[in-house]
Amino acid sequence: MSNTMRASYLLKQGEVAVKEISIPELAADEVLVKVAAVGVCGSDVHYYQHGKIGPYKVEQPLILGHELSGTITAVGSAVDASRVGQRVAVEPQRPCRDCEQCNAGRYNLCPNIEFYATPPIDGAFAEFVKIQSDFAFEIPDHVSFEAAALIEPLSVCIWAARRAEITTGSRVLIAGAGPIGVIMAQVASAFGASEIIITDIAEDRRDFALKHGATRAMDPRTENVEGLAVNAFVDASGVAQAVYSGIKAVGPAGHVLLVGLGTEDMNLPVSHIQNNEIWVTGVFRYANTWPTGIELVASGKVNLDVLVTHKFGLDDVESALNAGKQPGSMKVIVNPGS
Repeated sequence: MSNTMRASYLLKQGEVAVKEISIPELAADEVLVKVAAVGVCGSDVHYYQHGKIGPYKVEQPLILGHELSGTITAVGSAVDASRVGQRVAVEPQRPCRDCEQCNAGRYNLCPNIEFYATPPIDGAFAEFVKIQSDFAFEIPDHVSFEAAALIEPLSVCIWAARRAEITTGSRVLIAGAGPIGVIMAQVASAFGASEIIITDIAEDRRDFALKHGATRAMDPRTENVEGLAVNAFVDASGVAQAVYSGIKAVGPAGHVLLVGLGTEDMNLPVSHIQNNEIWVTGVFRYANTWPTGIELVASGKVNLDVLVTHKFGLDDVESALNAGKQPGSMKVIVNPGS
């Protein structure tokens, strides 16, 4: 095998190019994965368009992409060689495993974590990546590489569902019928929710969500969600008014999970939160979710393949980053080997 590979770099805001670079060298506990599919996340698009997200700035060429799957082609000296050839879904992060947060099981909050495609850590718009072996999870043969890549956004939703305590009989409200919102609806259903209401201003997205998890869809411009008294509200929109109204839709002792990327500061209905003892929290990635995600996809309880609307090769990453603007776009996939 050649010791070089091709990778797509974000050179600077709005500029992407393919380079030939060395294949990563493996530490003892790592595996080399030939990348089959990478989902395009909103964060990838944001870095491409703006060059930064919050405190994270692209100050040197960066490989984007963190939703990925592929096949193990080599292993480090401490990894069982029988893993070569395994089809895997990759959890794209490396916690330190030694800090207070890691030791408490919250490794997603590790202050020293290295996360794919978060500056300065390179991501997966490349032919090969390396990852610690226990963060490469074997997938069944009937699970597509595209679905396996999307276990990453699925994990965000699993983490949100766990924190929202969604269970049998829960009534759930979701703001935003994009990929995260639709996946969240499917996860809520898999967790036993009896009613799953989703809001979006786009009729086609509302219709899509009704076919794939939601039991009711509402247009927030003409229908008021406040007073629904749901058990859980998950914001997947980042829109300040949607967050405010969604919180007002939560009943006593309910949960609010903020998933969408919005403005840094928002007005919240504090009296409603306080008088009803509503739990309001954010979602920052995930921890220990991949086994559950694989089970949900393998069993058919969650259908991720239905979300894929566009596919591009490594030479067309810039087109992939712009494909979300196209009508009907839901989830865009980059296939580095095509």
